Amino acid sequence: MNLFPPTREEALARIAAVEPAEYSRSRNALNGAVTQLSPYITHGFVSLPEVLKGVRSKHRVKPEDKFVFELGWREYYRHVWQHRGDDIFKSLHEGVLPDKAYAHEIPVDILHACTGVAAIDMSVKTLYATGYLHNHARMWLASYMVHLRKVHWSAGAQWMYGHLLDGDLASNHLSWQWVAGTGSHQPYLFNAENVARYAPLHWHSSGSVIDITYEALDQIARSASSVSSSSAAPDRDAIDRPSLFAQPPKTFSLSAPSLTSVSGRDVWLVHPWSLGELPNQLSPDTVFVGVCIEEFHRAWPWSEKRWQFVNARMADLTTERWYGSASSILAALKSAKLVNGLSEAHISGYLPTHLLGEMTRCLFPQVDRRCDSFSRWWKIVSAGQRVE
Repeated sequence: MNLFPPTREEALARIAAVEPAEYSRSRNALNGAVTQLSPYITHGFVSLPEVLKGVRSKHRVKPEDKFVFELGWREYYRHVWQHRGDDIFKSLHEGVLPDKAYAHEIPVDILHACTGVAAIDMSVKTLYATGYLHNHARMWLASYMVHLRKVHWSAGAQWMYGHLLDGDLASNHLSWQWVAGTGSHQPYLFNAENVARYAPLHWHSSGSVIDITYEALDQIARSASSVSSSSAAPDRDAIDRPSLFAQPPKTFSLSAPSLTSVSGRDVWLVHPWSLGELPNQLSPDTVFVGVCIEEFHRAWPWSEKRWQFVNARMADLTTERWYGSASSILAALKSAKLVNGLSEAHISGYLPTHLLGEMTRCLFPQVDRRCDSFSRWWKIVSAGQRVE
């Protein structure tokens, strides 16, 4: 069964199913009332304003509700990305140990889900099988990798980003930094008791290396020594690691950019982060062209599941789909009469802004001065204010 059918109808159905009060009560549990909307939001099937409007059409939702608060985190991370740029891919400040204390290779037993820690192995298996992880499981996996196994947060962030259907560079990398303590004031730690409180029985990890006190975990986090795998039989328990692809798998029908079909015509560009409804007011002979930019995907490869998710929706929206370098795409578009589309942070560094029109709609007011804490940013945007 496909957990995330790649249709806008599915996204709208999930919005209609949101129960804000139940979300607030149970969202921390792996089987809680989470929305599982994030892949649809990341790839633009629906916007944050559309999500909130849809929920408010059925429920009374106040600005201070946890549901709205969590939507705010996504836009706050975009705010940080806007102001810090590529610095979000480096440690914002030193964590509990210097950067050089951490390895940039992920241990094989983590990659193959045979660490012997049930919560970690289940997290990796779920990530590979579904392209999705509950936020608590993401934090457990990141904390284990960084603080117990001494893997640099950036290596873990890039690996997880590629496998997540909802992988957003800002949310993903800054969340890893929050766990690592390079984007927060202290490391995020968890133990077997925490897992038992929020996860089903087969995730429970009693008797493993995380079945210790928080004080002991803090000492490990601040030590340069890593904890070894507790798996007794890694070869027997190991699972295959899915590949990440810098270009679409060969079964996909993406072609090289070509001016033949766009010459002298209006073009609307559809990229992987703008997979929502197409505008109504375009000319009847507009060509809808899907674009996947080679430079981006070489830097940030995706799993086949993610390629399939994006490709299926893009095929429903477009006349043709291109995969190529930014320069080859721009060269093909030169013959078009008019080119337009939606701007988005993931693509803005690859295609010039004059080709793309308005940005994807935001839920909160834009804050012009950088806020280095969510609480300060939230205080401003929840009051509808701007920083002067």
